[in-house]
Amino acid sequence: MAGEGGLREAVIPAGEGTDRLDRALARLWPDLSRSRLQALIREGCVRLDDAAAADPSVRVAPGQRVAVAVPAPRPAEPAGEARALAIVHEDDDLVVVDKPAGLVVHPGPGNETGTLVNALVAHCGESLSGIGGVARPGIVHRLDKDTSGLLVVAKTDLAHQGLSAQFADHGRSGPLERAYLALVWGVPEPRAGTIAAALARSERNREKIAVVREGRGRHAITHYRTEAVLGSGEPVGLVRCRLETGRTHQIRVHLAHRGHPLLGDAVYGGAFRTKAHRLDAAARAALDALGRQALHASLLGFAHPRTGETLRFESPPPPDLARLIAALGPAPAAGSPATRRLVAE
Repeated sequence: MAGEGGLREAVIPAGEGTDRLDRALARLWPDLSRSRLQALIREGCVRLDDAAAADPSVRVAPGQRVAVAVPAPRPAEPAGEARALAIVHEDDDLVVVDKPAGLVVHPGPGNETGTLVNALVAHCGESLSGIGGVARPGIVHRLDKDTSGLLVVAKTDLAHQGLSAQFADHGRSGPLERAYLALVWGVPEPRAGTIAAALARSERNREKIAVVREGRGRHAITHYRTEAVLGSGEPVGLVRCRLETGRTHQIRVHLAHRGHPLLGDAVYGGAFRTKAHRLDAAARAALDALGRQALHASLLGFAHPRTGETLRFESPPPPDLARLIAALGPAPAAGSPATRRLVAE
């Protein structure tokens, strides 16, 4: 499997011209990233014409012999922890998970254990061939702890490189698709459109993201479409968002910036808390039971990093969100086929 330990030998092909050693090796073995190969060169694991090579930038020419001794992947970091996961798709290179709300993706301060990465280390076991020489899952995008839905994770260096490139260039080089289902206070006008607003860490509260002037933060674009209007008391928009960029809290901040924060979002929608009292009793109870922002990653599509095949996955609203949609119900005279279908589900 790609990335496993062992000796690899080859001859620099004719017709390539001279090039850096690390670039030449990356063409020979694309399952190893250039950063990984650079580390192997500096660690003395690469020989060029039977002599040790220590400099990744040294020039190599066609006909030269190269050998790379790839160490076996180091033990997983962090440790694996058995946990039931909703696996939507898995192969030798990647795994697609339907993440439940409340599950942190990656270990960090305050969340050293009990994360999705811990669970995937246990689930994948020996099928993890090593990201950067360590037997661990490669996280290429994340979902907030309290956002549910689809997430793809790499199991090999090749998959990590390929998926990271697709997410980094926002799908311009492949069929990357990311769509989210959100419930927002009020009804966005126009009903469909694009929000283009730069985002950066808030200067007032470092735990929050804020809209800033272009040039001061990271460019961010969200395309949205109002699928339906819900609620018999306070109007609620059922909005489908497609990400062109994937910044931290992007959908939550963009919609709040437009005056339509997500239901249940205590960070960006606290000022709208009183609107919950205008909902009927069933909807209020369902919103209280949700206990999180009403956001679900419902669609994920990308090109398989090894085969190039387009993979596309959809996830219906999880039970807590589906109950809230059903409890809100179509607004009077505003029911749509999309709403009726979601409520029926």
